[in-house]
Amino acid sequence: MYKVHESESEYRFGDHGPKYLMRGSQIEFGIVVLKPGQEFQNHYHEHYEENFFVLEGKVDFYVDGSLHTLEKGDLLRCDKREAHYLINPYDADFKAVFVKAPHVTERDYVEVENPAIQRSGGK
Repeated sequence: MYKVHESESEYRFGDHGPKYLMRGSQIEFGIVVLKPGQEFQNHYHEHYEENFFVLEGKVDFYVDGSLHTLEKGDLLRCDKREAHYLINPYDADFKAVFVKAPHVTERDYVEVENPAIQRSGGK
């Protein structure tokens, strides 16, 4: 059994970015927040898929360079080796749950060049 409260973990960049709540034997589970104007570097994973479920706000989410605007209630899965980049051009915070599976013990994060940004309407 494992139990944790969100307040017991910290965001990577202070008040935003990813926050891991669990790194278990099978999956990694956490929350990501981007405030208006913030972005998260384009990257991919060699060994696992990553799933995002939007809890609040909207975000422009690029998968292999293709733009997908996500909002509350949307779920998006990035398969292994699919580059993904997030940017919040909107007026409200974006918050989502992320789940990575399967869990791997070594660092599985490869940065790649950010895609050319297409504006989806923004504010």
